[in-house]
Amino acid sequence: MAAILTNLRNTVIAGFVLTVVMVLIINGASGESFDVSFAYGTFITRWLHVISGVMWIGLLWYFNFVQVPSMPKIPDDQKPVIGKYIAPTALFWFRWAAMSTIVFGLFLAYQNGYIVEALTIGAMDGFSNAKHVAIGLGMWMGIIMWFNVWFLIWPNQQKVLGMVEVDADAKAAAARTALLFSRTNTLLSIPMLYAMVAAQNIY
Repeated sequence: MAAILTNLRNTVIAGFVLTVVMVLIINGASGESFDVSFAYGTFITRWLHVISGVMWIGLLWYFNFVQVPSMPKIPDDQKPVIGKYIAPTALFWFRWAAMSTIVFGLFLAYQNGYIVEALTIGAMDGFSNAKHVAIGLGMWMGIIMWFNVWFLIWPNQQKVLGMVEVDADAKAAAARTALLFSRTNTLLSIPMLYAMVAAQNIY
């Protein structure tokens, strides 16, 4: 067991294996045959979309609720450790989780046949379908957040972390820009999550 839990890759693999075992147990207990159908395929896409989203929003909230507020309390001689080791790794998973969340989300909307309705925020049916309006608003907030990650937060964080050489003034400006767009994403994450969950559970 220690070989699984002391190695992140092994832990993640074990998590997926345990998921497969759980699915087989559930299907066996219920007496239902395992049906690899279109519906199950869309469910798997949704599951991957949710896993990606948990990673993305979890890291977004880690940055905003934990790392940024804690930085002033960290002694100056210890701050380079955050910038050299923790932040680059967290930002790697952060931006790729954002990418996979968007990719799986768009593919899921395509699989379910409402991608056009969602991207037009329900305009295709005269804004009469609350599900399409809700999922569309959620998708567009997610797309804006994804754009912020890849084209505003990440390029500016590269300057802050010294991956791109800039002078002190440019570094300070980059830090402020990265912070403001990270906070924008934190703000948007709250209604975005409401819209996504509401589209699946209320409408």
